Amino acid sequence: MSNRYDYDLIALGAGSGGLSVVERAASYGQKCAIVEHGKMGGTCVNVGCVPKKIMWFGASLAHLLDDARGYGFDVKNQGFSWAQLVEKREGYISGINNWYYSHLKELGIDEFKGTASFIDSHHIEIDGKAYSAKHIAIATGTIPIIPEIPGAEHAITSDGFFALNERPDRVAIAGSGYVAVELAGVLNALGCEVTMYLRKSHVLGNFDSMLSKNLFAQLQDSGIHLKTENQIRKITKHDDGSLELVDLHDATQSGLDQILFAIGRKPDHNSLNIQNSGVELDDRGFIKTNLYQNTNQAHIFALGDITGRSPLTPVAIAAGRRLADRLYDDQSDRHLDYQNIATVVFSHPPIGTVGLSEEAAIKLYGDRIKVYQTSFTAMYNSISGHPIPTAMKLVCLGDQDKVIGCHIIGPGADEMLQGFAVAVSMGATKKDFDDTVAIHPTSAEELVTMR
Repeated sequence: MSNRYDYDLIALGAGSGGLSVVERAASYGQKCAIVEHGKMGGTCVNVGCVPKKIMWFGASLAHLLDDARGYGFDVKNQGFSWAQLVEKREGYISGINNWYYSHLKELGIDEFKGTASFIDSHHIEIDGKAYSAKHIAIATGTIPIIPEIPGAEHAITSDGFFALNERPDRVAIAGSGYVAVELAGVLNALGCEVTMYLRKSHVLGNFDSMLSKNLFAQLQDSGIHLKTENQIRKITKHDDGSLELVDLHDATQSGLDQILFAIGRKPDHNSLNIQNSGVELDDRGFIKTNLYQNTNQAHIFALGDITGRSPLTPVAIAAGRRLADRLYDDQSDRHLDYQNIATVVFSHPPIGTVGLSEEAAIKLYGDRIKVYQTSFTAMYNSISGHPIPTAMKLVCLGDQDKVIGCHIIGPGADEMLQGFAVAVSMGATKKDFDDTVAIHPTSAEELVTMR
């Protein structure tokens, strides 16, 4: 480390990206620090992936109780304690938080609890004290968007959902993406009456149409009310605490316990005085980076959701580790390949997807695309009395039938996809899939037997 600086590397934000880059850099003998004003672990650990998945498990158990009757069990649902689930969830999260604190200490990484702001491109201020670094990695993530409508202050976002201490009975959700469909499924399964307000006529608009259409139908079949081509334009809170909304068509919905906005997220850098760093932002306010996580300032980098690119925890982790490899281990071309990043939506049923959608592939390659797909009811669901359909699609390119897209919706899709994502990333062809002996009887075997 140059004597000019207090640290070789300071990461701003102790979420997935910030933690990963300082951990890897410290392993190379660099003097590192990390700054976080909230809980250790960032959005994913505290108000994102981890608590969401625990709530999804709880909701899935509610479905299993219903399914058990189809298998001959005399099961009665004697009630559900939201408070107990939340207590267990928060205990699990606290364990992760505490582990991070001790882990950073073991690695010799200094942790600053507070809000950082740039003084200039090499110096930051934390609670009135200045620190300098040869390199700075910005990984402060994003925050939920709240629309500018009358009464918006009475609504919650996903952050507010994870602060609920008791189950709401009636909820309206605005949004059609990951967060909206996931939280709608959880609430519905745990006994809430849920209405979704969709700006267009579908959910998950950027996904393959097979996934979008099948999930839309499943949301309807589960009892969730879908208000398409509609938005919430006004909210009123009554003296009894109940909420009322007015939509685009001047229709009202009253007697609501919660109204939840899941309409997207925006970059969280308002407190950074980022203009003092000289870093360039795009027209949405995200930090401009190239594939090497470089900003326009040679010694400042950005990781994770703050870049507006593939806002997923494993992406931030991978990008952070690769950045440290490049900076401190002479791996000069080390960077994350943003192609073929697999992702799962923990809806009910779950979705797994990697690569190009059919629509995107046709737009790029035209008639060189060939599609294989299937739809069926899995054996488990055939017996349970709840015949939830499973659908799968392979999008293939050229004479070799290279698999450039793999899409699954149905029970088990979340665990199925990881192995197939490896195959797609390695450039597998449809013949490679066909030549793989199926595991029978499973839903996953359909991906290697479809015609």
